[in-house]
Amino acid sequence: MTRSRAQDPNVCGVTAAIAVIDGKWKTSLLWLLESGPQRPGELRRRLPGLSEKVLTQALREMVEDGLVHREVHDVLPLKTVYSLTAFGRELSELLGPLSDWGHRRLERLAAS
Repeated sequence: MTRSRAQDPNVCGVTAAIAVIDGKWKTSLLWLLESGPQRPGELRRRLPGLSEKVLTQALREMVEDGLVHREVHDVLPLKTVYSLTAFGRELSELLGPLSDWGHRRLERLAAS
């Protein structure tokens, strides 16, 4: 799915929402940022396998989509902190029931 679909007014709302969280790491980043502001290094340590390049790209897209706020503190070395915006927190809360459904689906698959 392309990012342009997230802004296309002619797609259904679910498609537009999925386009915003598409990718391997964005939902995990939303989940981690629910607990409060985090520095990029903290996020990388908590998500083994996430490269710095992919983290930077995902956070940049999430900032562009209004889900995450990027704050740069004017100290040396520069200190960057990411946090959820109200819009991002709303999305994160809405993903909770979807996550529950996904866990129930996995349980059904394991039982069969």
